Amino acid sequence: MDVVVENLSKSFDSQKAIDSISFRVGKGEILGFLGPNGAGKTTTMKIITCFLFPDQGEVFVDKYSIRKHPYKIKQLIGYLPEHNPLYEDMNIIDFLIFVAKIHNIPRYKIMARVLDMLRLCGLENEKHKTINQLSKGYKQRVGLAQALIHDPEIVILDEPTTGLDPNQIIEIRELIKMIGKEKTVILSSHILAQVEATCDRVLIINKGKIVADGTSAELRKSNTNKMLNIKISGGDTDIIYENLNHLDNIEQIDITGEGKFKLQTSLNYEIEKDIFQLCASKQWYIKEMTPIEKHLEDIFRQVTQN
Repeated sequence: MDVVVENLSKSFDSQKAIDSISFRVGKGEILGFLGPNGAGKTTTMKIITCFLFPDQGEVFVDKYSIRKHPYKIKQLIGYLPEHNPLYEDMNIIDFLIFVAKIHNIPRYKIMARVLDMLRLCGLENEKHKTINQLSKGYKQRVGLAQALIHDPEIVILDEPTTGLDPNQIIEIRELIKMIGKEKTVILSSHILAQVEATCDRVLIINKGKIVADGTSAELRKSNTNKMLNIKISGGDTDIIYENLNHLDNIEQIDITGEGKFKLQTSLNYEIEKDIFQLCASKQWYIKEMTPIEKHLEDIFRQVTQN
């Protein structure tokens, strides 16, 4: 089931949280929704889930509009907000039964759905505990279980791994990937390595506008610069730095060690030839010149620093 966002805008007083953004997410796709704090991610998610109403624009979930069919859309969406809302004095089974009743799951199906969620979310060994006895990781699992118990077509997860240890992050990541095989998933996270490992596509928002959209590979390919690690011997590091800094098309250069530099330049410019000619003229020796593989973090910083 597709989610289609069309020209969505929302302001809070004089502050524009999102500014005419549009995108589509399809069934079986996990979209990583990224941006700095205050970029508009949570506002967008709250509008899609019908917790907020936009100033302008529209969201369609399948054929349903957030303006005309908010109740129907809420039935189709499973939502785990950033601050996981749980009734901590209830035990896990009672809480999931309570959520199932809210979603109007037929009474004869409720226990089967609860048992499915306990198994899917790895809660079987904890099922009789009250929620306030659980670790942060298991509380997140309960949050995922409540978001999935009514078998929604769309799953929206806002920072689902906040506060988890590395082992818990991997477990939740694998669970999300399994869910994403059959459902439409929108995932917000500040852990960029997790997004790169989990998501089929990445959308980056900054100051309320979409600044990048594509797979990790597509974003790396479309990036307009390249980076190199360079090691040069035979001269003073500061003098080498000054000479490198005067080459054409140098966008940024940092000293990373004795005779070692990290250099950024235009993607289509062959800076290697200029460096070779410079070193030959100064009788310096190039010990290393290797390209740095770009990661999502590099792309994120480039498109959100302005």
